[in-house]
Amino acid sequence: KIDLIMRLIILAILVGFPVTEGVLLYLLAAGEHGHAGWVLAWVLFAAIAGVVLIKQARFSLISRLGQALAHGQFSISALIDSFRVVIAGLLLIFPGLISDVLALTLLLIPIRESALARAAHVAGARPRSGGQPDSNTVIEGEFHRDR
Repeated sequence: KIDLIMRLIILAILVGFPVTEGVLLYLLAAGEHGHAGWVLAWVLFAAIAGVVLIKQARFSLISRLGQALAHGQFSISALIDSFRVVIAGLLLIFPGLISDVLALTLLLIPIRESALARAAHVAGARPRSGGQPDSNTVIEGEFHRDR
């Protein structure tokens, strides 16, 4: 019974979201003061911006992960930030007012580093700051004291 209800809710969201977006675009284009040309230009500009954001997120992720790995760290914040930008880009590619507002919200809300550190800690990773080894790190080598 609950499984059927969950499936119906998911189906309603999957069908209702695009229909709502289409109705809003139609109302904007055909309303009393609507201009279909401006709505079409907005949809095309948003889609181009979404593609550019996704490409930029890919290059940014590669660069940030490369820098972090060069210092012997793994940057979860780079992954989360790139994931957020990719989701925003996909929402911008999808035509509509609601998806564009959601994309802009994702892009404008800052994610604090402490929240990312908590997420990494919950996931089982220990955040390291500044490239300093933690208390459990073993550094192998030889020591010679000159007199």
